Amino acid sequence: MVSPPNQPSSGEGATKQLCSWINRLSLDDVPEQVKTRAKYLILDGLCCALVGAHLPWVEKATKAVFAMEPAGDCLVWGYDKKVGALPAALINSTEIQSFEMDDWHALAPLHSNSILLPAIFAAARQRKANGSAPLGGKSFLLATITGYEIGPRVGLCLYGSHMLTRGWHSGTTFGHAASAGAVSKLLGLEKDSIEDALGIACTQACGLMSAQFGSDVKRMQHGFASRNGLFAALMAEGGYTGIKNVFEEPYGGYLAVFGQGSGKEPPYLVDELTKGLGQTWQSDFIRVKSHASMAGTHGTIDTIEALQKKYGDKLSDLKNITSIEIEMSEAAFKHGGWKAHRPLTALGAQMSCAYVAAVQLVDGQVTPHEFHQDLLDRDIIWELVNKTECFHTPQLGEKYEQRVTVTVANGDSITETLRAPRDVDPGLSNEDILDKFRRYTSEVIDDQRRDMIEKLVLGLEDIEDICALEDLLAGPTLNPIA
Repeated sequence: MVSPPNQPSSGEGATKQLCSWINRLSLDDVPEQVKTRAKYLILDGLCCALVGAHLPWVEKATKAVFAMEPAGDCLVWGYDKKVGALPAALINSTEIQSFEMDDWHALAPLHSNSILLPAIFAAARQRKANGSAPLGGKSFLLATITGYEIGPRVGLCLYGSHMLTRGWHSGTTFGHAASAGAVSKLLGLEKDSIEDALGIACTQACGLMSAQFGSDVKRMQHGFASRNGLFAALMAEGGYTGIKNVFEEPYGGYLAVFGQGSGKEPPYLVDELTKGLGQTWQSDFIRVKSHASMAGTHGTIDTIEALQKKYGDKLSDLKNITSIEIEMSEAAFKHGGWKAHRPLTALGAQMSCAYVAAVQLVDGQVTPHEFHQDLLDRDIIWELVNKTECFHTPQLGEKYEQRVTVTVANGDSITETLRAPRDVDPGLSNEDILDKFRRYTSEVIDDQRRDMIEKLVLGLEDIEDICALEDLLAGPTLNPIA
């Protein structure tokens, strides 16, 4: 019996099943709503890149990379520069991930657009520069959807957010295979070569979550996955062989190694790699941010906002607050519940539940503007941060559920519990994403350029050469916090 084209083959291990599915997948196999949602997700990724291109830490990265890399054929978005495919993927990914505004997967945390879009664009650009026929929007869309499927599935094999609890930067760890698989699909590799690409990619996978405590490199780590996955696919295209059966190999295989010490039984779930392929679409679980901060802080922000709406009179005098308690799940606590100390970089501020709680109380919003260098060290913010304690409360079973209790000088306390931030449930709609794109890009590029990007992304299937879209990402952009 032959498996349907959108189903994995039987009689193969998990790695080969996944590779067979990637090889056979066509755009006709993808439901219309999945294709439509993917276009809006892509639009959000490009929004984040345009906003991030000239942030100070991105400019620092591009300056260093330009100094060590020769000119090439691939665009660096927001600049009038071209470099090779690999450094282009690295820098452009850093732009998307530069301000904690980008997408994340609700069950297996990773920032898919920062991994996929830079690698796919760079592969298409290099292919055209080498004399091959240009790749169109349909190929680009299919490759992106393929990548949206792979990364989260790898993460689900390792219990998703549990990797954050263990200290791994989950997206960087899950993302190498996503980049390699997406580029392999774009280039039309056969299933054996796709398996080689995944094997080359997975042996490079890693990522330390300690990067979140103020380092520049946190902004770049998804770029390592984008670049390394691109490298893996290009090497496989050239006939270079990779690790076979890389996910299920018992000695030194990806899941065996990253599952060690998980504390779970079993240590990993290999079946999650292929379960529901072609039926359950992982893009349904990709969420888009409305706040400019790490996803685990969004429950804090929304809970504070709910308190402000209900008890505005009690919170009108912020100096009257004596304590703020934030209770959360283990993953959110370890990721965002750490004790913040003055002074703090923009990155550290965006990763701290205590800091963003103070920002929401003071400014009533958490947008890029609040992380301007001149605003990071405000006394009123730090007075509130120092009155804040974060706790892991096991009874809050849902990983996004949070409870905030604010106590004021007369001893009164007000409490609010939210099961999930609105970015998770119900999640931003396509219309919300479009509004975000228009609002934020209007601050960094002109309206004509913004409108053309929007038109081409939402009409991807009609583009004959995907480089025409990427051309609009080159050239100058403004710094939104200058």
